[in-house]
Amino acid sequence: MKRLAPILALLLFAMPAQAETQRPQRIVSMNLCADQYLMALADKGQVAALTHYARDPALSAEAVEAESWPVTRGSAEEILLLQPDLVIASPFRRKETRALLEPFGFPTLEIRPARSFAEIVAQTRQIAAAIGQAARGERLVAAMQAEMAGVDSIGVAPAPEGERPEAVHYQRRGFVTGTETLLDEIMAQAGLDNLAARLGKRFIGRVGLEEIVAAAPDHLLLSQGNDRAVEQAVDLGTELLLHPVLLDRHPRDRRLTLPQAATVCGGPSYAPAVRRLREQVRGAHPAGS
Repeated sequence: MKRLAPILALLLFAMPAQAETQRPQRIVSMNLCADQYLMALADKGQVAALTHYARDPALSAEAVEAESWPVTRGSAEEILLLQPDLVIASPFRRKETRALLEPFGFPTLEIRPARSFAEIVAQTRQIAAAIGQAARGERLVAAMQAEMAGVDSIGVAPAPEGERPEAVHYQRRGFVTGTETLLDEIMAQAGLDNLAARLGKRFIGRVGLEEIVAAAPDHLLLSQGNDRAVEQAVDLGTELLLHPVLLDRHPRDRRLTLPQAATVCGGPSYAPAVRRLREQVRGAHPAGS
């Protein structure tokens, strides 16, 4: 806080007046998911900084694109010096930094994690309107809807809920992705039931190996990279996926994979994730088999 004080004192007297109707030209993202939308919707000159996570290929579906965009590590000092005319943030993260920024009154848009394609569409329009790119937002919505229509042409074995193949998104250290998540809808769109529903897991929670084995799902769904644990544990957290019982019950042909970066956030990465998973389900369960 001591190193921040001189910057605070200087900027309190240097803040320019904001024109309410002006398209934002110094947008700062404090939200990884906002990064994805901004790269799709904003002019590059409108963006003062994305988060540094935007360049992390393990988390960002547009990590390569983000290399040419400015980024920040999200400290209050960095953001104050950028003098944003719009901050896009999460209501759940970086609360201390946001508290330091609050006295400056920077316009702020909060976006929550999208948990469905409908929420992705609404969020696209919300962000597009906030950055003065409503027409571009509608074009992105139309493109995503068209891509989903194309995904729907990839058939999967027809079955009602409760009779579809069952999968569990099993992660390092035994975490399971629950029903009130975007990945749950992606699984349903791909023709899968989520074991988390049967286990009563709504969000993210740990489930012991014994419980997974007893539940006997048809498939393990792994974040891309964790499937390497079939041959070798990547780290201590993935040793669980190398357990002999799991390898016996769920060998490679009963394991499905998705890139983690495709499911961390909603946005344009949604339809490709559904397509990839649906193709795997179709391959494992051909119609009539």
